[in-house]
Amino acid sequence: MNPGGVSAETAKSPWGPVAPAAPACSLTEVMSEQLASQLDEENGVFPALTDPGTALLLSEDGPDTTSDLMLAQMLQMQFDRECDDQLRREEKKFNGDSKVSISFENYRMVHPYEDSESSEDEVDWQDTRHDPYRAEKPQTTPRKGFSGKGKNITTKHDAVTCGRKNTARMDNFAPEVQVGDGLGMDLQLSNQVFNSLKQHCYSEQRRSARLHDKKEHSTAEQAVDPRTRLLMYKMVNAGVLENINGCISTGKESVVFHADGGSLEDQPVPPEVVLKVFKTTLNEFRNRDRYIQDDYRFKDRFSKLNPRKIIRLWAEKEMHNLNRMRKAGIPCPDAVLLKKHILVMSFIGKDHVPAPKLKDALLSSEDMRTAYEQVLQMMQTLYQQCCLVHADLSEYNILWYEGKVWLIDVSQSVEPTHPHGLEFLFRDCRNVATFFRKRGVAEALSVYELFNAVTGLNIPVGAEEEAEFMAEIVTLEKRNEDHVQRRGRKTFPVSSEDGGPPLKPDTDD
Repeated sequence: MNPGGVSAETAKSPWGPVAPAAPACSLTEVMSEQLASQLDEENGVFPALTDPGTALLLSEDGPDTTSDLMLAQMLQMQFDRECDDQLRREEKKFNGDSKVSISFENYRMVHPYEDSESSEDEVDWQDTRHDPYRAEKPQTTPRKGFSGKGKNITTKHDAVTCGRKNTARMDNFAPEVQVGDGLGMDLQLSNQVFNSLKQHCYSEQRRSARLHDKKEHSTAEQAVDPRTRLLMYKMVNAGVLENINGCISTGKESVVFHADGGSLEDQPVPPEVVLKVFKTTLNEFRNRDRYIQDDYRFKDRFSKLNPRKIIRLWAEKEMHNLNRMRKAGIPCPDAVLLKKHILVMSFIGKDHVPAPKLKDALLSSEDMRTAYEQVLQMMQTLYQQCCLVHADLSEYNILWYEGKVWLIDVSQSVEPTHPHGLEFLFRDCRNVATFFRKRGVAEALSVYELFNAVTGLNIPVGAEEEAEFMAEIVTLEKRNEDHVQRRGRKTFPVSSEDGGPPLKPDTDD
């Protein structure tokens, strides 16, 4: 008969008698205060521990159990686990086979991390047990609703809950945003800080996209965007060009490439051609609208186009101006083909070597005098027969090849009926007169005499003050504009003397 009053039956075994099994005892009974008081009253002290398993716990090879706090924590942990097991059994019994279940997880006493059965010797790939900045426990977002035994209530507006949730949502930022992992740190971001970081991230993404789009859809110096490159490849595949050799010149508004000509169905292609690719960046064209918006040939179309299509209009305008000049016998490149913002023209030069600009050409005094006479004749023909004003004439846009001058870059050329046509012409005359006088051409006319020689207008040469001369030019432009609006015709400027009928009507290409 054992102390509990229950007889232990001895099991029969061929190897001899078996020791009786110890009665089962739960930790709840062990930690009972009544049992502890009863034992204290009976013995005064705890009985000696003779169980081999208990003796092993107190041996030197076992875990350190000299700390009362550690023993208490271990016992409390076991007690909480038993309570949680009881909760699970009650939950299973309460729900049964119902499709709608009720969870008692909010009343659990042990955290799931502490209740894990994994070995304590297994650590993560990055051991942070000795990290002074790590928290005591992994910080998780507390559950909303009742926590613990119902004493505290946590809502979605809780500062700690929102802070940890915002930290977890930082992983959704762009990959290039270095947010860190916050390993072992209880990082909490307020809504204000999180929204500021989010807005900054989106702004940087949009800025990066704009820069990428600008780079991919713009023609820079000595480089072309993918669309332009595709157009050039199509020309080569169609046989219009044999090959494209490289860039030979860059300017404010275009990039010029040298290529070997192929063939077209309706016309031959010169052996050497140039591709003038107008830059698709709009920065260079912001201040050049006045060259085209008042040109009657493109005025109606200009108001209906977006900025990128206006660039194609520049290429078309240069092609039309070159055709006019070629019909009048002015030395200039031949327009071969126009594809959107790419203009194919004949090459002024030989064996891949372009003709030098007038400012770079090494000319003798006689050749310089000849060049001046040709430029003067060219300006008169351009104004009187082609009904055009170059509007950007200088030694940079005049080539010297085979003993004569060649005129290039006429995309900005306008008709004399343009509201600022005479002002552009006066600027051209000033550039030409200044250049040839610096080069020692004694026969070079002054800017005022050259203007009258080109236009045939009799503005008094005695008015040597530029302000007075320009005032007279503005008056003529105003008078010509009123005359055009009244008659509805495209005309030359009226005479300064009689203000009579126009000198010559315009003719289309």
